[in-house]
Amino acid sequence: MADTSLLSRRLKSFFDPQGSPTLLSLPDSFVVTACAAIVVHLIFKRWEPMKLPIVAFLLFLVPACLSLLFASHLSLTKGLATAFATFYTVLVSSIVIYRISPFHPLARYPGPLAAKITKWWHAYHVHTGKQHLYVRRLHDQYGDIVRIGPNDVSIRDASCISSGLGSQGLPKGPMWDGRFMYSPIPAMVGARDHAYHMQRRRPWNRAFSATALKEYEPLIYGRVHQLVSALADRQGQVVDIAKWIGYFTYDFMGDMVYGGWTEMLRDGKDEDGLWDVVHRGLDVSAVYGEVPWVSYYASMLPNVGKDLKRMRKMAFDRAKQRYDSGSKARDLFYYLSNEDGAEKVTPPRPIVVSDGVLALIAGSDTTAIVTATILYSLLCNPTTYHRLQQEVDKFYPRGEDPLNPKHYKDMHYLEATINEGLRLFPATPSGTQRAPAPGKGDRLIGKYYIPEGTATKFHFWSIQRDPRNFSHPDTFWPERWLVAEGLEHADEPLTHNANAFVPFSFGPYNCVGKNVAMQEMRMLLCHLMHTLDLRFPEGYVPRAFEDALEDQFGFKVGELPVIVQRRE
Repeated sequence: MADTSLLSRRLKSFFDPQGSPTLLSLPDSFVVTACAAIVVHLIFKRWEPMKLPIVAFLLFLVPACLSLLFASHLSLTKGLATAFATFYTVLVSSIVIYRISPFHPLARYPGPLAAKITKWWHAYHVHTGKQHLYVRRLHDQYGDIVRIGPNDVSIRDASCISSGLGSQGLPKGPMWDGRFMYSPIPAMVGARDHAYHMQRRRPWNRAFSATALKEYEPLIYGRVHQLVSALADRQGQVVDIAKWIGYFTYDFMGDMVYGGWTEMLRDGKDEDGLWDVVHRGLDVSAVYGEVPWVSYYASMLPNVGKDLKRMRKMAFDRAKQRYDSGSKARDLFYYLSNEDGAEKVTPPRPIVVSDGVLALIAGSDTTAIVTATILYSLLCNPTTYHRLQQEVDKFYPRGEDPLNPKHYKDMHYLEATINEGLRLFPATPSGTQRAPAPGKGDRLIGKYYIPEGTATKFHFWSIQRDPRNFSHPDTFWPERWLVAEGLEHADEPLTHNANAFVPFSFGPYNCVGKNVAMQEMRMLLCHLMHTLDLRFPEGYVPRAFEDALEDQFGFKVGELPVIVQRRE
């Protein structure tokens, strides 16, 4: 305490050596500190610095230096406290006032006050897993465009899909930097530069061509047969079919990406812990995607992001094995690592590893989720369930192989069922984030002005459940697709906007693996309907499954218990 008083007297002596007035009066010190805080706000608004030394200088060193002005009037401790309190009070006030003021570029768009002030409000709803329901309520309350963050909007207007997501649309937004913790190897799915994205996507396009799909069908065949056999072996038992479908998709994607990896179907469990690691990582990365700057600093901490780091290590080890063993079949790795020789320059291993992880996660979780929600919807609607089963029996009578895809193109009700499941439960319900390219200026998306720096989401959950786009939007009704195609007639006028159906996104950034996913679902549903009868166990409340869905960019599903019986 004595040392502090001595230092304070010396500071006073420095500023007022002869007892004359100090350099700045106390009121002027407050004014200078307030002005400095406003300047710092303007710097962050204009340049958004993230480098730790710059941020530390602006947020800590500046108010620390300003405390010297107060120390000549107060003690050193009180000077520091006063300077920091004044600086941060003015800084926060300046930010809040600007964000809710009519001078903000997004002032014209409505939204909750808390969302306008801080992105943490929306991050909280993401953390709850119910953002798909929350954002739909916002659209119902405020309209087709809603401000969900200080510099973020969500769009429900289907007429904006083409201009926003098409070939001349918006590139990816900053959420992917946050989700991948600013990885030095950017994921292809989050590449913001269009030319770079198309370069990275070329091997994927070859890997998911119609010719390549034929090569993957035997892999799907084997894993679907293994899944249905495992379920049949548990006849009369209650099984969590959502979990088993997840085993199937992870095993299949391991086969397709690396020529083999997990054996969850064989073991009846996630022996290596891959599934748990992936899901824990997705929970955290969903929040990081909303506040990317947090993940930037979190990545510097040794114990943060350990699940993501462990997942990368597992993928790297598997990729190394695949490199060492060479190509035994034309799997996805065959194309990603340029074993086909189509690229002039072979991509470096870190990029191949990154793409392999992306394929494994994106191809496993999304297909498993959609298939589980389709089965849930079928079980909740016995008439629809039996109609699909009748179609399967028509094309594949007893003794026929339902895994032979020769009849799939003629199975209109199967296709309608899958489409209806994708409409009600899109794999990415809250959409992927887009934003005007930095330095390229503002954009006009449909009738909406999108300023540069504005993160924009197209809320697929709301778009595909909008009564302006689909009749009975919250009802599982596969027949709507048959009516729309003129294959059946409806007793009432049908509203059916095909342009509002975007389960695999739209444009040059759409889901490259959609054809494989569709074929997986066709083969799995056909074989299940052909071989097994499923029903909910006695006393189970089906709504519990839907209530347990969590939107973490993609859906995370809970248990879906069913009783399995072999069909006679």
